Amino acid sequence: MEQEIEALVGRLLAADDDEREEIKVRLVELIKGPGGVGARELIENAGKGQVLEVKWEIEEVLERTAPPKPAPKAVAPPPPEPPPEAPKPGQRLTAKDLEIVYQDPRGLVLHKTKVGDRWFATQVNPQTRQPETFELHPSEVAEIKVQLASSPYWVVGGGGITTP
Repeated sequence: MEQEIEALVGRLLAADDDEREEIKVRLVELIKGPGGVGARELIENAGKGQVLEVKWEIEEVLERTAPPKPAPKAVAPPPPEPPPEAPKPGQRLTAKDLEIVYQDPRGLVLHKTKVGDRWFATQVNPQTRQPETFELHPSEVAEIKVQLASSPYWVVGGGGITTP
């Protein structure tokens, strides 16, 4: 079988299109016949060191006879995230509890709690040059929304300004 495969692969380069098809059909028969796994390996090895055109023909034969790919296993979607819980009274808020609704590059950031309707502002303290976060009263929130309504720094989907 090894000599036959080497002879067939050797004839591939000089063969015309019709003869190439006949050679490829014979190689497929050898792979599908008894001892197919061994024939497949022999054909792969015979293709090594050949010119590119012959390698392509051999690859085509190997693709035709490749075992079917196993069906992809159904992947279960990840469980949905539980809705965020409201922080307990007196418990400190973390960055996970807040979403940014306004971010001005000059230093003002407005946050809103994900659960509830509490608003916070973060800005740099000019004396300490450190960012400070403080809670805003609902009347301050309304006033800030009016003052910054036309600002381009509202975060899209942040829940800040709603269009009428």
